[in-house]
This record gives sequence, C-alpha cells and structure tokens, in this order.
Amino acid sequence: GRNRMELRFDLNKIQSLADKYCTDSPDEAHLERRFLERANSIAQQREPALDLALLKDVARWKSPRSAHHVDRNCDEYVREVTAVALSTSSERLRIESLTLLDGVSWATASVILHFFHRDRYPILDFRALWSVQAEEPNEYTFDFWWKYVLYCRGLADQAQVDMRTLDRALWKHSKRHQTRGRSCG
Repeated sequence: GRNRMELRFDLNKIQSLADKYCTDSPDEAHLERRFLERANSIAQQREPALDLALLKDVARWKSPRSAHHVDRNCDEYVREVTAVALSTSSERLRIESLTLLDGVSWATASVILHFFHRDRYPILDFRALWSVQAEEPNEYTFDFWWKYVLYCRGLADQAQVDMRTLDRALWKHSKRHQTRGRSCG
C-alpha cells in the first residue's frame, strides 16, 4: 500500500468543499447537530464519558447497518470504556479501548474521538482516505491511524480550519469525484 498521504485537491478549496457538505438524511443531520451540542457538555464533565444512548446514536450515524451491535453493551460498560478513552494520555489506548465495545469498529471509534475528545481527530472513512490518496487497509492498525491523525492535523493547521471542516471537505471531494469502490452507505 501507499505510505505517503497527499491531498487530491488544493488546500484553499477545503472551506468551499466543506460549505457544500450536506447529507441526504435528515436523521444524520439531526444526529450530527446533537453530537456537537453534547460534545460541549461532555467536555465540561469532570470525567467525560458517553452513555449507551449516545453510543447508539454515534453508531447509527457512522454505520447504520451494524449499529444494532452496540445494544450488546450495558450502559455502565460504555461509560467506563469511553471514560478511559476520553481521559487517557496514551493515544493508542485512546483509540483501541473504544474497539472493546461491541459494535464499535475503528471507524466508529474515530467518530467518538472526532466529536467528543478535546483534541482534534479525523474520522476514518473510505471517502476521506481516498481524498488524501491513502489506501484503506484491510485491517486498521494504530500506526496507520496515528499517521492519518497527524496528517489531518497538519492539513487543518495549514488551511486554518477545524477538524470538522476538514472532514466534511474530504468527504465531499470523494463523493463528487470517486468513481469506484464502495457506494455510500
């Protein structure tokens, strides 16, 4: 696979692409607004954590077809695991602990960090990866994820945008231009 990530479009187009981002799903748009609202209240908590209801919403937003798997978690377990992920200083523990939750893949874990961690994290998504010319691995690893995080933080810094704006731009560019690969879902 490719080792070098490189943006497929001009850096100065990030904001305009992000501004054109929209979802066909009213449910998806509602959930995203809810995440942004909840992110502030979670950040204010002494011990930030998600509850099972919020985890279900995150899973439904990221992967509707497999979201029902998160129902196998109990609320206490979700709170404990997400508390670890949102408070540890270990980057590897941060992402990998979330995958201990039933129904939480690396992609869903990346959504949790993207919306609910005080640090900036991109969302792992085949569309966003295509937009930076990164080959989607068969299996995610910490090294791949961390390289992607650092690359996206650098892009966001260069473009002077927040991570949500960058994420929307990467997704939108792929949605417009990627012709092969998985369909949107």
